[in-house]
Amino acid sequence: MARGILEVQLIDAKGLHDTAFLGKMDPYVMIQYRNQEQKSSVAKDQGTNPSWNETFKFNVQNAGAADHHQKLVLRIMDKDIFNADDFVGQATINVADVISLGVEKGNGELHPSKYSVVLADRTYCGEIRVGVKFTLKVSIDIEC
Repeated sequence: MARGILEVQLIDAKGLHDTAFLGKMDPYVMIQYRNQEQKSSVAKDQGTNPSWNETFKFNVQNAGAADHHQKLVLRIMDKDIFNADDFVGQATINVADVISLGVEKGNGELHPSKYSVVLADRTYCGEIRVGVKFTLKVSIDIEC
């Protein structure tokens, strides 16, 4: 059993579908890894090409080579004041390989890359740039 920290570097997005009726959209990202979820800041008045430059950390437990269902889901939302926030699109990043590499070598990294943002019907609606790093936590087993 391996444990560690999955670090997600949320950089920016380009060419997002504009959901704002008036003015520019105010996008933010909900980042989910398994049952953990974190929210980015709102990129106020940045429209369809927002920039965040934020880092988020998720605890990884029971990371093993056989676990191929390790995904990051990034849901991009548009903050609305008077109505419910609008869904802009989402990107999914498979992090199983970077975690496996980290378990094997102590850390693994996916340098910042562009990922397609899609709607539920898989229609392309922009791209998001994200980097991912996994660092293994070394635990010491003490026998009594």
